[in-house]
Amino acid sequence: MASPSITIALAGNPNSGKTTIFNNLTGARQKVGNWPGVTVEKKEGTVNFKGHTIKVVDLPGTYSLTAYSVEERVARDFILNSNPDVVVDILDASNLERNLYLATQLIEMGVNLILVLNMADVARSRGIDIDAELLSQLLGVPVVFTVGKLNEGTQELLEKVIEVAGQKKDNEKTIYVTYGKEIEEELGKINEEIVKARPDLGSHYTRWLSVKLLENDPLAIKEVKSWSNGGDAVLDATRKSREHLEEIYHEDPEILITEQRYGFIQGACREAIKTSTQQKIDISQKIDLVLTNRLFGFPIFIFFIWAMFQLTFTLGEYPMNWIDSMMSVIQGLASNILPSGLIKDLIVDGILAGVGSVIIFLPNILILFFCIALLEDTGYMARAAFLMDRIMHWIGLHGKSFIPMLIGFGCNVPAIMATRTLESERDRILTILINPLMSCSARLPVYVLIAGTFFAGKAGTVIFSIYLLGIVLAILTAQLFSKTILKGMSMPFVMELPPYRVPTFKSLMIHMWDRGVIFLKKMGGVILVGSVIIWVLGTFPRNPGIFEKYAKEKHQISSIYAEKLSQASTEADKTALKKEMEKAIEELNIRANQERMAQTFLGRIGKVVEPVLKPLGFDWRIGIALLSGFVAKEVVVSTMGVIYSGGSQEKTGEKSLKKALKAEKFDAAKAYAFMAFVLIYTPCLATVAAIRREIGTKWMIFNVVYSLTLAWIVAWTIYHIGQFIA
Repeated sequence: MASPSITIALAGNPNSGKTTIFNNLTGARQKVGNWPGVTVEKKEGTVNFKGHTIKVVDLPGTYSLTAYSVEERVARDFILNSNPDVVVDILDASNLERNLYLATQLIEMGVNLILVLNMADVARSRGIDIDAELLSQLLGVPVVFTVGKLNEGTQELLEKVIEVAGQKKDNEKTIYVTYGKEIEEELGKINEEIVKARPDLGSHYTRWLSVKLLENDPLAIKEVKSWSNGGDAVLDATRKSREHLEEIYHEDPEILITEQRYGFIQGACREAIKTSTQQKIDISQKIDLVLTNRLFGFPIFIFFIWAMFQLTFTLGEYPMNWIDSMMSVIQGLASNILPSGLIKDLIVDGILAGVGSVIIFLPNILILFFCIALLEDTGYMARAAFLMDRIMHWIGLHGKSFIPMLIGFGCNVPAIMATRTLESERDRILTILINPLMSCSARLPVYVLIAGTFFAGKAGTVIFSIYLLGIVLAILTAQLFSKTILKGMSMPFVMELPPYRVPTFKSLMIHMWDRGVIFLKKMGGVILVGSVIIWVLGTFPRNPGIFEKYAKEKHQISSIYAEKLSQASTEADKTALKKEMEKAIEELNIRANQERMAQTFLGRIGKVVEPVLKPLGFDWRIGIALLSGFVAKEVVVSTMGVIYSGGSQEKTGEKSLKKALKAEKFDAAKAYAFMAFVLIYTPCLATVAAIRREIGTKWMIFNVVYSLTLAWIVAWTIYHIGQFIA
């Protein structure tokens, strides 16, 4: 016999510890995706408890269920349409009055509700004593205490879930927020029209819908408009009620309802909560005196960010090298085992090389997201956004937009996904458009190669200047867009500063691994397909005649030097002649490969784009490298290695690549212009796909066009200024 199944929805304010409770309930039994039709992250998990299989759905964190943000709509739609057996509202027990606002809305919806007073230990440490039994009586719903970080109260919560799921909802005993005589009369009029139009709706839902209509909720209005009969009468009654209340109170009915809700909450808290007169001074406030200080806050923030990137790249270097070595071994084995032919070339040079270029960056991504999770879970990330709020306002955004931009230094894909937390669609679009200018870790190999070749003594400073260039361009571009195509003020935003907490290792690891898996899924699939496409374009059409022609020249060189070696009298002369022969053969291989590449589809495409790039000092070979960067920016280096170094993919080939670049009149001005172009031009396919998913095809096309145009203008300016100075 199958075990009984229960579905519960976890709701709650941001920073209430909802994610910790979710992790405590489900552990590793989680899956992450997107809600149908929207791009907000969806988490689900299961737990088996006392013969019941409990499915846990983690709703987006939200302060209310008014349909302003995507998160609010998702949470509300799931509760209304999916009918979970129990809704579990996670509240911060140390800040109960604010958290109860969402609870009152859930109570009005008539769901089977459990209130979880999380962080009960923090409340006690602040001298806050909550009478759970009395609060339960006042609100008409069960109350459970938990301490998420210590996994306390989890079993009691599961027991209460089973108990509530097995009970039948008694609507007659439900406690409503009373909105006062005038508002209640108007709600009665709207409710009467709803019952006439839709007698099939339950009394609880009609009460809730009446409140939403009086609040001028867009989704409630849309629902009533869809009714075939009676919808117009309901909306007409709503309009008259709103006008009547505005005439009496000279205030928007939504504000009146909000005030009444908070009045109800304050009354309940006054009854059920007692605060000790010896309440302890908030430790978070003491820490904030330093970390959000006007003088010291910003330098401390810069230090933390520097430390995060330093840790990401220095600590990540060791596992990167291990994975790189492992991929080299795998490629070597595949090269030795597989018979010569197209299949071998596809697997070794296409699939393994393409996927390997992404996998080696996994340690950096995991370390970076571990650090970001640490900053988020401790509560410092909110402080970072608070510190940056003034600068972000100057470019037409607010501090909350800074967090996705910060993530962009690791990878633009999760950074763009992180904009889902922004309430304003305009702010989301603007943040996404400038996010690719945050130089992701995939561009770093290009910077290291070029800066190390042409600015050896100042490579670090040059690379830092490229990162700084991206930030400056993002600020200028955001200002331009906010005054032209995306006019309007950023949405008002109050940054909540949650209390500092000691994060749990389990929560950090789950967060890190979830993001790592998303990175591999989103990036790996695109790069795999893209690498195969680049391989095909760079392989066909095949022209064996080129290598036959150069094989004859190679034979001639070998014959000439064989004769010279036979005539050499000393070992030193023989060694010098051997080096000359190797250099001559290497140059011959480079010419052969370049001629072969020029006649492939990729080479032909390079010749087509060459006239556009020529004013920047770039030829068709650089054009091919830049085109390959559309797949992934790491591929730029490997493509340049193939073009300039005769196809050598070994580590030792880096030196010959540097020599080849210097020999190709690749001066400092062209080198810096090339790095700037790589920074600015169209991001990788995974990022472009993420932009399309988040804000649509129109903005994706705009991003591609504007980034290419900006890259050309900036690179042209740098190259010609450099030529003038030189």
